[in-house]
Amino acid sequence: MEPRLKINFVMARTGEWPSGGCRVIFEFANRLCQRGHQVTIVMPGRLVINPTSLDHVKNAARYLLRKLDGRYTPESWLKMDPGVRFICVPSLAERFVPDGDVVIATAWQTAEWVTRYSASKGRAYYLIQHLETWNGPADRVYATWRMPLRKIVPSKWLADVARELGETASLIPYGLDVDAFRIITPSEERDPKLLMMLYHKAHWKGCDDGLRAVSLVREKIPDIRLIAFGVPERPQHLPEWAEYHQSPSPQLLRELYNRTAVFVAPSRTEGWGLTGCEALLCGASLAATDIDGHREFAFHEKTALTSPAKCPEALAANVVRLVQDRALRLRLAETGHRFVRQFTWERAVVNLEAALYEQGQQEESNRCSNNLVSARSS
Repeated sequence: MEPRLKINFVMARTGEWPSGGCRVIFEFANRLCQRGHQVTIVMPGRLVINPTSLDHVKNAARYLLRKLDGRYTPESWLKMDPGVRFICVPSLAERFVPDGDVVIATAWQTAEWVTRYSASKGRAYYLIQHLETWNGPADRVYATWRMPLRKIVPSKWLADVARELGETASLIPYGLDVDAFRIITPSEERDPKLLMMLYHKAHWKGCDDGLRAVSLVREKIPDIRLIAFGVPERPQHLPEWAEYHQSPSPQLLRELYNRTAVFVAPSRTEGWGLTGCEALLCGASLAATDIDGHREFAFHEKTALTSPAKCPEALAANVVRLVQDRALRLRLAETGHRFVRQFTWERAVVNLEAALYEQGQQEESNRCSNNLVSARSS
């Protein structure tokens, strides 16, 4: 039987706001804990983790506030295993991070800290969910890919980035909650004119492209309707004929997916497309951009209809096809649903656990070989 591990995830921010990237980390933590490991999530209670002098006062105030109000965990939006430990720290400096067997950086900023930790923090890994040049200087982001951290990526295109940089990465596709996100309302019973889309302020999410595409669809099909959801408050430019749900609970989100005939995924880039996968799990058909992360599951005319990024007109044409062609819509909903059901959390966590053990076993084997060589030489 393999020994249980002390695993520390090091995050770039606190967890009170819903996000797909954070959810992946928390789900891994839950399931590793359930498999008997001791899991700690380290969160900086500050706005900037590599601050300039002007940031220090704001950081100190925010850290004290988070320590007082306790709002640094995801408990308001995601159920966590009680065995997962959360600690809010004033800095990601090594002295604030528990000793362990494994330490996992989860963003480029955290990689800059983790790479400097001593061996007492454990074997160092880097969970890379996206090429984060949208969130930091390109030279510093790429530099973290070359650091002596064991890389883990969810998608083939990120593994390709690693190879192009002369690095290797373990490919571990995301898990999906196939029990929580499931079909309640059969696809054939849904209103074909009801669309759904994630709203996000980040430029690379392509939401303006998506809203433009839906408006073009409405010019051809005037009674089309849209369900939008996201973390921000309802955007002012959202049309009045669109309903909006701010930070819906997982239960409400499942209900919304189950009302939806066509899910619109307009991103310009993605590490992976979680919301598109969730929509497919719940029986919606998918109109998506043909981009890196979508290519893990959105195959044109097989599991989805895809179109070039930044082209609302092509995206709109695919949505119109799905709305008007019942047979096509239902076929793609079914094949997409069947395909994404393979991405279970059980599969993902078993693969992650194996990667964590494998590296430890390799290092132990190397130590034994070195000791044997030394003994023979003496």
